[in-house]
Amino acid sequence: MKKSLAGKVALVAGGTRGAGRGIAVQLGAAGATVYVTGRTTRTARSEMNRPETIEETAALVDEAGGCGIAVQVDHLFPDEVRALVARIESEQGALHLLVNDMRR
Repeated sequence: MKKSLAGKVALVAGGTRGAGRGIAVQLGAAGATVYVTGRTTRTARSEMNRPETIEETAALVDEAGGCGIAVQVDHLFPDEVRALVARIESEQGALHLLVNDMRR
């Protein structure tokens, strides 16, 4: 399979579960580096107390052939979003694709 997104960087906001998780995995299968954000981590649950975590999604991205990077972010807080964007710019130099799958 050709890795059509090799060298590209994606951000999936709300990638903990559901459609966001599926999109993140498919971006990874296409070769992208995928930053997966959400509020639920292995050590900190959101108020929804769901079992899925951003680390699990990042691992699925890795297994699919991409590079998954889990970052805990609550996108309702502008300072957290600014820090995320600065991190991506510092680590990758650019962001090529944004997927917003947040629900509130």
